[in-house]
Amino acid sequence: MNEKYFEANAKRWNEVVDIHAKSKFYDLEGFKLGKNSLLPIEIKELGDVKGKSLLHLQCHFGLDTISWAHLGAKATGVDFSENGIKKAKELSKELKIPANFIQTNIYDLPKHISEQYDIVFTSYGVLCWLPDLEKWAEIIDLCLKPGGIFYIIESHPLSDMIDESIKDKLVLKYPYTLKGGNH
Repeated sequence: MNEKYFEANAKRWNEVVDIHAKSKFYDLEGFKLGKNSLLPIEIKELGDVKGKSLLHLQCHFGLDTISWAHLGAKATGVDFSENGIKKAKELSKELKIPANFIQTNIYDLPKHISEQYDIVFTSYGVLCWLPDLEKWAEIIDLCLKPGGIFYIIESHPLSDMIDESIKDKLVLKYPYTLKGGNH
């Protein structure tokens, strides 16, 4: 795999950690006041996680990892962003919600852990960054206990094109291609 791609991608994610931490989208202040970052569907579908080991792939700066830990999981988050993992560790310590964090490229994860997990979790916006989905799936398989659960929740890029201000009608606001136009 192309090391220059990974270096450029990691550099950009390192740059956006502080930007995202200050954004309304991530609502870090609400999170610090007890807001759970997980969506109800994620909590409902995975059910009670108390005492279960959970590996969160591509965790960014750890809000979901810490949310799972707060719900009782023995949570470990993984991300290749040094700044993301640093921020995640700071939040875990500040909130006194224990979670483990590992900074590594997802494809190098087997070099850093030997444990298998009850749940391997990943969410929105992760697939588009992965140059080798087959290798990624092999790593998930290595990390998952027999009978464990792999849970992914993702959205289609089409959902980012929709004009949500228009009700009762599906209208595309943004183009699907770089050339523009609603195709």
